[in-house]
Formats: sequence, structure tokens, C-alpha cells
Amino acid sequence: MGGQARDHRAADTGANRVTAVPFIPFAEGEVPLDWLGLTDALAAGHRLPKAEIADTFLYRGSDTLLNRAAWIDGLGLAIKSATIFPDNPAKGAATVNGGVTLYADDTGTLEAVVDFHLVTKWKTAGDSLLAARRLARPDSRDILIVGAGTQARGVHAAYSALFPAARFTVWNRTAANADALAAALPDLSVATDLKAAVGAADIVVSVTMSTAPLICGDWLRPGQHIDLIGAYRPDMREVDDTALQRARVFVDSRDTTINHIGELKIPIETGAFTAEHIVADYYDLDAFTRQSPDEITLFKNGGGAHLDLMTSRYILDRWQARPC
Repeated sequence: MGGQARDHRAADTGANRVTAVPFIPFAEGEVPLDWLGLTDALAAGHRLPKAEIADTFLYRGSDTLLNRAAWIDGLGLAIKSATIFPDNPAKGAATVNGGVTLYADDTGTLEAVVDFHLVTKWKTAGDSLLAARRLARPDSRDILIVGAGTQARGVHAAYSALFPAARFTVWNRTAANADALAAALPDLSVATDLKAAVGAADIVVSVTMSTAPLICGDWLRPGQHIDLIGAYRPDMREVDDTALQRARVFVDSRDTTINHIGELKIPIETGAFTAEHIVADYYDLDAFTRQSPDEITLFKNGGGAHLDLMTSRYILDRWQARPC
């Protein structure tokens, strides 16, 4: 009888540990977050030992399960799972869903489950904001967002934190989507001429899914910062060869961009650009500096599971620090 009681108490204890693990939802989860605080956390994460990362894919017809795992000694482990079901809109569900599970560094125990979209929004824009904080001219005021999808809102919020006096403009191939974004964000105006809008901007942020360059290097002017977020597949590009050749080029991770994303992979294969032309990635963060007011800097945001881990850890830390 005593043995049965001990087993029962042990089972209860285990169950309590499971139910105590927080789920951090989107709306409540982003309340305590701060964009500049996230960039500080990302910088600190890159001073730890280099992350081990791995991606796995499972398929069923057009449906996909993607798992991105990262392990950083001193920070912990994370697995970001994404389901991509293209037919979901017809069923009243979002195309992309998922979650992030975060594990303790010292014990490997589950610490939190974080909303997928919360991590993606803050990781994606925060990744670029860290580069802009170091490479964009501090007196930048005119910011152009190319693309009016979901990530454009995150970019607008992030850059507003770094440049509170900024004037934002959006251009989108489908004008109605740009109009809708401008209606939702009153400080945003709509551009109809992309070439003119690029030329007028201090910072150009591109968040499209284009497979052909939209932004021409001949349009760029001295002193600009170009932030490329959208292209993530080997067949995707947002700028042409000339843009890469005119700029000092930086990436978040050489491992997840050079051989994986068309923005760099294609011009390297054709000989228009070389990997040696890349100045640095975030594991050489001290090299992220602007050498002169007139140089053009270009940052390629490639994402990566290690950034999901750093962002999730920041989200959990802020969640736990909330006042009771």
C-alpha cells in the first residue's frame, strides 16, 4: 500500500511539472517585449559558443512539416515546428501554424511552449534590426518597405523603435495590399514608383517572395542601408548583381545564407559575386560597422533556428519577469 502511495505521489509530481510549463500566446506574450532589448539579447547570444542547428522535413502531398532545431551551449535548446498546409484557407484555417518548444540548458527539461507566430515576428524583424542598429546611418529618416505582407507590420514596428521620427513608405506589386497596410498604419504612405521610392529612402527594407530582382543597384545612392528579408529559397532574389557589387555586404549567418538562398547563391554561381565579398556575419559582430557616411551597406537576413532559440529565450525571460 505504501509503495502504491509513493507511486501515486510521484505521478502527481510529474503531472504537476508538466502542467507548470507555460504556454506563451501571441498577444499576451509580446506585451513585455522590447525591440532594442531583443537586439541586445541576439548580440549576447552570438557571443556564446556557435550554435548547432539541424532542419528536418516531412511531406504529405502538398502539406509539409518543418522542424528546425538549435542547441547553444549556455542558452539551451529549441525546436521550432511549422506545418504548412496550402489548402487551409479554404477550411478557414491559416496556411502556416506551429510552435516552439524551449528546453533548459543544464537539464534538458521542457521550459516553455511559445506561439510560433510570436517567435517568427520578433525573430525576423529583430534579426534585421540588430544589423540596422550598427550599419544604418543614425540620422536615417525615410524608410521604404518593399512588400505589404505579414512581415511588413513587424518590420514597421521594429524600425519605429530604432528610428522614432522615421517617415515610412510602402510599395507593393499589388497596390491594393499596400493601400490596406497604409490604412492600418497611419504613419505609412504608399509609393507607386519603386525606382523613385528607393532613391528617396535612407533605408530600404524588402520583405517579398520575389524570384526575380525587384531592386536595381543603379537605383541606390550613397549612404543607404539595404535590408533584405524576403528571399529564403535557392530560387529567390530581391536585388540584382549590381546592388551586391556596390555595397558592403553582411549576413546574419554564413552557414544559412551562402549556399541556401538565391540572393547570394545565384550570383556566386555565375561569378558576379564571391563569398569573400561578405564582410562578416553575427559571429563577428564587432565587424558590423559603417566605415563612412557615404558607403552603401547591405544586410541579408537568412533566419535560422539559432535565432529562433535566442528569440524564444528572450521571450521566456521577459515573460517570467512580468510583475505579478
